[in-house]
Amino acid sequence: MAENGESDDDTCAYNDFALVQVDAADTGDVNPSVPFFGGPVAVDTDGTAAGSRVYSFGNSSLRGGIEVLSPKVGLSLGQSGGGWTHSVYTLTPGVPGDSGSGFLDADGNAIGTLSTLALAPLPASNGVGDLASELAYAQEHSGIDGLQLAAGTEPFRGL
Repeated sequence: MAENGESDDDTCAYNDFALVQVDAADTGDVNPSVPFFGGPVAVDTDGTAAGSRVYSFGNSSLRGGIEVLSPKVGLSLGQSGGGWTHSVYTLTPGVPGDSGSGFLDADGNAIGTLSTLALAPLPASNGVGDLASELAYAQEHSGIDGLQLAAGTEPFRGL
C-alpha cells in the first residue's frame, strides 16, 4: 500500500485481504458457499453493530479434525478502525489456520475475513477485516476488471 501512496493509518493497519486466481476452465470445480451455513448472498455494506449475530466456518488443523468445532456462531462487538475491522466473539474462536475464513451476518451477507486473534484488550476475540472496504480498495487499486464477490451457490442457513 505504501507503493500506492496510501497514508491512512486505518487502511494500512486493517486492510488484510488476499485474492486467489482460478483459471476459467476450473471455475466449475470451485464452490464459493460457506460450508455448513451456505451463502454469502451479497456484500454487507453497512457494517455490524455490537450484539449482532455472526457466522463463520474455520478448518484449522489445530482442531485435530474435530469437524463439530469448525462452524462458528457468535456476536459482533461492533466496528472500529474507521470501519475497516469488526471485533467478534464466537463460541470457538478462530485460531491459526482459520485466517481468511469468511464471516457472514444474520442475513447471509459477507462481512469480511478473519485476520487476527486478539490477546488484548479483548482476549480470544477475532478481528474481521471489512469486506466492503477491502473489496472497494482492491477494485480501485488492483487493476483486476470485474472484481466482485462470488455469491454462494448454497442458500444461507443461519441459526
